[in-house]
Amino acid sequence: MTILSVKHSVHSSTTVMRTPPVQERSGPIAWLRQNLFYSWISTLTTIVLLVVLAKFSAFVFQWGVVNAIWSVPTGPQGPNSDACKAVQGSGACWAVITDKYRFMLFGMYPFEEQWRALIVVLLFIGLYVVSGMKRFWRPALAGVWTLALVAIGLLMWGGVFGLQFVPQTQWGGLALTLILATVGVAVAFPLAILVALGRRSKLPFIRWICVAYVEMIRGVPLITLLFMASVMFPLLMPEGVNLDKLLRAQVAIILFFGAYLAEVIRGGLQALPKGQYEAAHALGLSYWSTNRKIILPQALQLVIPPLVNNFIGFFKDTSLVLVIGLYDLLAASRAAIGEPAWQGFAVETYIFVGFIYFAFCFAMSKYSQKLEVHLNQHRKR
Repeated sequence: MTILSVKHSVHSSTTVMRTPPVQERSGPIAWLRQNLFYSWISTLTTIVLLVVLAKFSAFVFQWGVVNAIWSVPTGPQGPNSDACKAVQGSGACWAVITDKYRFMLFGMYPFEEQWRALIVVLLFIGLYVVSGMKRFWRPALAGVWTLALVAIGLLMWGGVFGLQFVPQTQWGGLALTLILATVGVAVAFPLAILVALGRRSKLPFIRWICVAYVEMIRGVPLITLLFMASVMFPLLMPEGVNLDKLLRAQVAIILFFGAYLAEVIRGGLQALPKGQYEAAHALGLSYWSTNRKIILPQALQLVIPPLVNNFIGFFKDTSLVLVIGLYDLLAASRAAIGEPAWQGFAVETYIFVGFIYFAFCFAMSKYSQKLEVHLNQHRKR
């Protein structure tokens, strides 16, 4: 037994000595080997994709920079786009952007008053930035939003403080898109919370009403609701009563957003363990205190990704208001290239509009990722 134990010890020590030391794998070269060149198939795929990407980038640079036309002369009859037509297909015509960017951003808002619409856009961006900072998450933030929305309404409508009155029929462009999306989500979110709680209510009547609302709204596309708000709703109103088209569209958008957000929030409520409710009941908390202090904060934290996904979708869905005659950012851009001088240059226009949509949507996506990481720090070990 002693000889066998000695041999086993010698064999084990030899095996341990022959084991190569573990090498640290870090740095850019190690990352490239592990992710892009870890096998011959991966290496071949990487090389092919790099070649395709290089050729595509060279074409885009040649089309969008080298051969591009940045401005054209403007005469009494309007812009002369002959230079753009001469390079069409081989070079971009960014002159359509420099000539029509104000119409794209502000629509039919009076030219001399477009500084008001610009301030509105900056106010919205400022509100988004401030609301995204944790140090401003206080009850006073609701007051800031209220004052900012009042200021936005005064700027857009005018009629006071010496400002020219501008009817809602002349609103358009990016300002209208932000108004529809922001007001829609701001009102639809609390509505969705109430509907989600109502669907889980023990009172049958309340639960049936919430279920009927969600199923009815989700069963039809948004464009149908917009048509009903624009065409059918005025027929149901008393004679002489006619609500503004923008207000009717905003109500339709709020109802649509609220139904979809309610289902997302209900999923977060169902994901919470029953012990959370039992613990709150043991502490003697009321129904509303339980939901406000314990249930809703946890449920909303669980559904941040689908919530933001819906916010991004809603922001883009506002472009459907074109069907009822409202010219948002995308609709104003389509109308801009309807001028004979700029027909055929839709690609450049859609690239410009797409960049604006991407900037807002990408910012929402990145912020949601940071917020999710921040709220889940307590779960890390």
